[in-house]
Amino acid sequence: MTYSGEVTVGGPADVHELKDLMITKIAVGPMNNNAYLLRCRATDEQLLIDAANEAHTLLGMIGGDGIASVVTTHRHGDHWQALAEVVAATGARTYAGREDAEGIPVRTDVPVDDGDTIRVGRVELTARHLVGHTPGSIALVYDDPHGHPHVFTGDCLFPGGVGNTHKDPKAFASLIHDVETKIFDVLPDETWVYPGHGNDTSLGAERPHLPEWHARGW
Repeated sequence: MTYSGEVTVGGPADVHELKDLMITKIAVGPMNNNAYLLRCRATDEQLLIDAANEAHTLLGMIGGDGIASVVTTHRHGDHWQALAEVVAATGARTYAGREDAEGIPVRTDVPVDDGDTIRVGRVELTARHLVGHTPGSIALVYDDPHGHPHVFTGDCLFPGGVGNTHKDPKAFASLIHDVETKIFDVLPDETWVYPGHGNDTSLGAERPHLPEWHARGW
């Protein structure tokens, strides 16, 4: 079946099958968080992005092969409610942005900086540090050698705008600057965007609206 990225809490996962990588998306918890399971097709190694909630649901999706690592996109509590239980069950390495690690109550094994590479099997993801929603938010970019890029944006970019900066003009200016210079300016319109909540989008769908976002200030 064709991947849509439209998932609901309590409903089935949706799977995006790429040549080298399988991406499974599921929605969990009272804040409708997205969690993404990445599986290298060459090695079967797995990586989870945001152990947000419902550890039993996430562990069921992970299955018997386990995971090598968990990346937490940022320190807000709705993105790590299941992290301790998932790590205890799998022994996975933990990754998070260096500036957000202290705000996550599970030890970060690997603090992440802008431009760092995170691997799942033979697949490489590039971390981009995006400041404004939190000080240490990170996005993960997979530049698919067989197609267009894919970017997991946490709560920094959604359909319709950047993440919540709580009416702080400096935080908004920082976030939209980072999203523009590190995401929109360097990736093509075909880039698929996987956000921390809700439906997916593409950079091409969002790019025409950047001036509106600047004008409204959120």
